[in-house]
Formats: sequence, structure tokens, C-alpha cells
Amino acid sequence: MKRFTCDELVEHLTAYLDDALDTPARDAVRDHLSRCEGCGRYFDQYRATIRVLGDLPTRPLPPETRSRLLSTFRTRRADHLTDG
Repeated sequence: MKRFTCDELVEHLTAYLDDALDTPARDAVRDHLSRCEGCGRYFDQYRATIRVLGDLPTRPLPPETRSRLLSTFRTRRADHLTDG
């Protein structure tokens, strides 16, 4: 069975919660969470945050904010692709 480091586990939590991992990766996340107290606490906090934020009303972003965010994401992605 694959074993995740704590850093790898954090990278996979969203996919785990979305049920988007294959069976070996999902089993590895469960195994790590069962053995690592720190990651177990982090996971519980992560889920609690999702629950709380999921209950907040959504408001659309102002157009200028959306535009700035998208521009920043595109720039960072382009920088990441050229660095990689």
C-alpha cells in the first residue's frame, strides 16, 4: 500500500473528500489518518471549516475583483509553467 507523508496527505484531502481518489490512494489516506494524530486533527478542522463555510450565503464578486483574481491566477499559472 502506498504510504503518504503528511505533506502528501494535505495535498490529497480535497480529492479524498470529493471521492475523487482511486482505491489505493483513498486507502492510503485512511491509513495515514488512522495513524497520524496531527493529520487527524488537521482533517477534522478542515472538514469543520468546509461545513461552516458551506453555510455562508454566497455573493457574486464585483466584476473588477473577479477580473483581478483571474488575471493573477493566469499570471501565476504561466509563471509556474515556465519555471517547471
